[in-house]
Amino acid sequence: MIKKKNIKKRTFGTFNRPRISVFRSNKAIYAQIIDDNSGKTLVSSSSREKVFGGKNGTKIELSNEVGKLLGERAKMLKIQKVVFDRGKYLYHGRIKSLAEGIREMGLDL
Repeated sequence: MIKKKNIKKRTFGTFNRPRISVFRSNKAIYAQIIDDNSGKTLVSSSSREKVFGGKNGTKIELSNEVGKLLGERAKMLKIQKVVFDRGKYLYHGRIKSLAEGIREMGLDL
């Protein structure tokens, strides 16, 4: 919990550069783009969506696809730059794969 609070102190999303918040469970990964000034979620994506219902592959490959989907949705809202809030998770594995998928869609982390 302390690690999460220390990271949260340093990451803050604005209207021009919103924050990407990540949650990872044992089975799924969730990501959302948040404007902290207004306290609203602008865009979200998760591996539990129907788009990924029949996909086979590893959790890392699925995380990359979730990142790409989130990047596409952010592009529709004309979001170019974001702050990446990894939360309490280390930047490797599924979290890293999600970030790479977001970058592949042209967002600047």
